[in-house]
Amino acid sequence: MKTLYTVFFTLVLVLGQAQYAHKPDDILGDWQTGSGKGRVRIEKNGTKYNGKLFWLREPLDENGVAKKDHMNPDPALRSRSKIGIQLLLGFVWDGNSYEDGTIYDPENGKTYSCTIEMVNANTLNVRGYIGFSLIGRTDVWKRVVYKKAD
Repeated sequence: MKTLYTVFFTLVLVLGQAQYAHKPDDILGDWQTGSGKGRVRIEKNGTKYNGKLFWLREPLDENGVAKKDHMNPDPALRSRSKIGIQLLLGFVWDGNSYEDGTIYDPENGKTYSCTIEMVNANTLNVRGYIGFSLIGRTDVWKRVVYKKAD
């Protein structure tokens, strides 16, 4: 009887894990950042995954002009619009998560090492860090679901 319980428990664990298994390209699409202030479109370029900011809740500054990347450390890039900025760059699928990429934060002009974990079909854990993954911050992104027109 003990063996039967062990087999049953193991099957429940394995089947539960299979429920969240996904293919590498499942990350493709539109994602809303944790703050809800921006949306990022993740696309594939060769074997790498990248993401561009394509929407801002408040796209204009107080003068009615498109917000610029004014915190960028490169003075030549400070006049570019925030919309269209490559936020995610160079991610590679490693079988469990997306690794070896970077994330750019236009709020402070800094670029961080980053990993992305797909929790389920509609949730990403995006972790930016300096040096070691332990020293960083995780932001939860939600997939943007568009309503179909009638």
